[in-house]
Amino acid sequence: MFRQTKSALQKLRYLSFNGQQHTWRLKSTSARERALQYQPGQKIHGFTVKEVVAVPDLFLTAVKLTHDKTGAQYLHAARDDSNNLFSVQFRTTPMDSTGVPHILEHTVLCGSEKYPCRDPFFKMLNRSLSTFMNAFTASDYTMYPFSTQNGKDFQNLLSVYLDAVFFPCLREQDFWQEGWRLENEDPTDPNSPLVFKGVVFNEMKGAFSDNERLYAQHLQNKLYPNHTYSVVSGGEPLAIPDLTWEQLKQFHATHYHPSNARFFTYGDLPLEPHLKQIQEEALSKFDRINPKTEVPSQPRWTSPKEDHVTCSPDPLAPDPNKQNTVCVSYLLGDITDAFEGLTLSLLSSLMISGPNSPFYKSLIEPKLGTDFSSVVGYDGSTKEASFSIGLQGVDEEDIERVKQIISQTIDKIIENGFEERRIKALIHKLEIQIKHQTTNFGLSLASYIASSWNHDGDPVELLRISDSVAKFRQALKENPHFLQEKVRQYFKENTHRLTLSMSPEESYLEKQAKAEEEKLQKKIEVLSDSDRKQIYEKGLDLLAAQSQTQDVSCLPALKVSDIEPTIPITPVQISTAGGVPVQYCEQPTNGLVYFRALCNLNTLPEDLRVFVPLFCSVITKMGCGALDYRQQAQQMELRTGGMSVSTQVITDCNELDTYEQGILLSSSCLERNLPHMFQLWSDIFISDTNRWNCQLMGLILSFSPHFDDEERLRVLVMQSAQELANGIAYSGHLYAMTRAGRHLTPAGDLQETFGGMEQVTFMKRTAAMADLSQIIRTLPRIKIHLFNPDNMRWVYNTPAIAAHLEGFIKDVAKNRKERKPVRPNIIEVKLNSKNKICVNELIRLSSIPTFHPCPMKTFFQMPFPVNFVSESIRTVPFSHKDYASLCILARMMTAKFLHGEIREKGGAYGGGAKIGGGLFTFYSYRDPNTVQTLSAFGNGIDWAKSGKFTQQDIDEAKLSVFSAVDSPVAPADKGMGQFLSGVTDEMKQSHRQRLFAVDHKNLVDVAERYLSAGQKTCGVVILGPENDVIKKDPSWIIK
Repeated sequence: MFRQTKSALQKLRYLSFNGQQHTWRLKSTSARERALQYQPGQKIHGFTVKEVVAVPDLFLTAVKLTHDKTGAQYLHAARDDSNNLFSVQFRTTPMDSTGVPHILEHTVLCGSEKYPCRDPFFKMLNRSLSTFMNAFTASDYTMYPFSTQNGKDFQNLLSVYLDAVFFPCLREQDFWQEGWRLENEDPTDPNSPLVFKGVVFNEMKGAFSDNERLYAQHLQNKLYPNHTYSVVSGGEPLAIPDLTWEQLKQFHATHYHPSNARFFTYGDLPLEPHLKQIQEEALSKFDRINPKTEVPSQPRWTSPKEDHVTCSPDPLAPDPNKQNTVCVSYLLGDITDAFEGLTLSLLSSLMISGPNSPFYKSLIEPKLGTDFSSVVGYDGSTKEASFSIGLQGVDEEDIERVKQIISQTIDKIIENGFEERRIKALIHKLEIQIKHQTTNFGLSLASYIASSWNHDGDPVELLRISDSVAKFRQALKENPHFLQEKVRQYFKENTHRLTLSMSPEESYLEKQAKAEEEKLQKKIEVLSDSDRKQIYEKGLDLLAAQSQTQDVSCLPALKVSDIEPTIPITPVQISTAGGVPVQYCEQPTNGLVYFRALCNLNTLPEDLRVFVPLFCSVITKMGCGALDYRQQAQQMELRTGGMSVSTQVITDCNELDTYEQGILLSSSCLERNLPHMFQLWSDIFISDTNRWNCQLMGLILSFSPHFDDEERLRVLVMQSAQELANGIAYSGHLYAMTRAGRHLTPAGDLQETFGGMEQVTFMKRTAAMADLSQIIRTLPRIKIHLFNPDNMRWVYNTPAIAAHLEGFIKDVAKNRKERKPVRPNIIEVKLNSKNKICVNELIRLSSIPTFHPCPMKTFFQMPFPVNFVSESIRTVPFSHKDYASLCILARMMTAKFLHGEIREKGGAYGGGAKIGGGLFTFYSYRDPNTVQTLSAFGNGIDWAKSGKFTQQDIDEAKLSVFSAVDSPVAPADKGMGQFLSGVTDEMKQSHRQRLFAVDHKNLVDVAERYLSAGQKTCGVVILGPENDVIKKDPSWIIK
């Protein structure tokens, strides 16, 4: 997986405390206390302890060690968290764009000395209860992390990972499959044309079809032109075919050595068994070397530079005539200085984050572009950091003006500095982020320290965030102009800055295709007849190897009997407040309060539905009550951990044609700020009787939020439209899956309206409107139907909130007005602890008993060189007895059939099957094929019907399903499944028992009964480049 690294401030967002107490192991002392017993200089299994540091802010103890024989570095973060993590990272510094570190990352996971079967990595996904397994290639390091809650599983996965990275087979066939190869288009036909194939080759073609990704790569390459950052570590598609198998093996020999490795472990498992296993299975077999992988500092320019690149036009851009991007990027200092890095990331946030920031005011609000450039702010992912500021969606005539504004804004910052309240709000935001509890803290921690540690920075210093924050406060106290001086130093007086512009070129895709064809022909024209014959024979050999059933007995595995038979019960209390159903689920949340409310949409007229996502996007950003939007944003940053509104479409767990539709309000704050948080919500909910607005039908009440601020609304509309358009290249499979389900269930239809291609095109049309008065009239109408106590229910997790809730509900009750549902079939379900959510209250579900699913095949032509393919089939709801069998079948089909057909043989980056909302959905991601992939979906159904799978296959699928079912849940999210979907712990336990009981007969039966028959009314969707075969087929609708 090629990784676009995040800046330090972005990483901090994920660096959150997970304070769940797990006492089932070594109960006498906590993991933190045990780790404090280690002493510097202590020898443990070939390692020497260098430092032991308590980090109370993060509730962990850090133990830093060095391996005596090889010099390998090791950091252990001991913490009372059962979701234990391991990662090993290597500094990988390629000097060309063949993608050697990326292809190597894929290939080492294809078999090793101890585990020589093909693809042990993907096979272990089905033989463990891992909560995370993956690998990442960044610009200058490659990381291999996994996490699991099971101690035995940790040892199994550690053994597989160690053998993979240090002793891989690196077979030539695996290089062909994962990297690139010349092969006949039809491997079984020697007369079919030769083409480029390979998983990474297609992955990177897809990656570079994303204009944001393309721009970011160009910017890095041109800002750091003298060493490894000047090349594409993931691989430039036209350079990938220059890589040889020998070069791949040589890169592994020089870079994947313990002397170039950094190990990280996290969690409540004891350290010493980890060290023992790593020493015995890997490190004892190596001697120290000098890997010579250091990255030198970039020589500084004596004067600024400018450059220009091109990209493909975006047919979904908000304004087709404004598709230019321009950005100024500054080279900063070394990232190993932890305090300077934190200072610059905080300074970056002050400069660009939110409507009160100077660059937001000077660049976004004048509407010179649709949004900030794809690369913006502080980036600490390279040896020397950078800061970038610019705009996308710019008219070519405005590019020079944007450059001038950037320069002028820097001058103003130096002159005026920052308001103290904004600095205070930023420090408050950090406090919230540290206190917030997540389930993947270990992975977040590994990512947070990776870049600096990769260049020999001190990872322990990075963890001591409070020390750096205190130092930051002191620097401001001693020198009020501290930040302004940093701006002058790093921006005003910095001659190493690059101004890069990018514009669309109509012939861009044609030129790319032509360049690929020329590259291909150069490869082909030097081939002899013997070479061609050898290519054909090697293609057949690879196809045979891909089709061969693998002996995986060498791989370690958990058993189904290792899975806990029952789920832990989450205590939930049900009551009412002001006549509104309230769910209370008390959890240890480290002083943070989490509040959610669901507002039903049953009374909303049909013509307003498509506007709901825009309503959710802007309602907390328009200003409210006496606050304008800038004051509102400031108060949110000072008083809360964020306030958001999102759409919800929830398929009923008993009936597929019944569903709940609504919006979810979410917010969090420190307990001391509860009154302020509820006041902010009240200002949004409650009508402001002092504000009136003249409309076509006479005087009507204008509501808070301030929807009538057209200038502000236009900024938000443009940003939202741009964000949706940009997301398709990365998440095309999700759009394809959503559209495929549109005509199969009523909920699927609404999900397409809220979050599918329909919403993308709607927002494009909205952004193109010269007059937003229609939108301004529409948004208050939506609010009238939503914010009514009769249509709401609430959930919270700390008792402190109860005292404020009654008053808040009384305020909201002022909006109460009886409105009839616009849908004729509304089912009122009495909620109780054994059924859905609440006692003595009703939940109103929409039902369409006359709904008839219909088949539909839709093709969206997109400016991509790869496809996203999906097929969806209507099956059964969650509570149905066959749902468990379909869950197991989806996972088994993915692992045992679809992965081989779509990824290994087909060359797509990914593909598989999943079930949700009563829909069984096939998908592929960054796929060079279309019709072939649809055939693979059908062949997968035939394979399942044939019953050509073993009990071991079934058991592995169960392990994989249970790893998802039993994945950790953050305290803030405990009870949310019951609140939103009505699925109680009792229902989950029944489903669990059905999962355990699934057998061979059940799987064949559901494949025949639902999938085979369901193909007659399936939804099929493809997003991809122009396709002549589909164009000529009248059964397809072309968009």
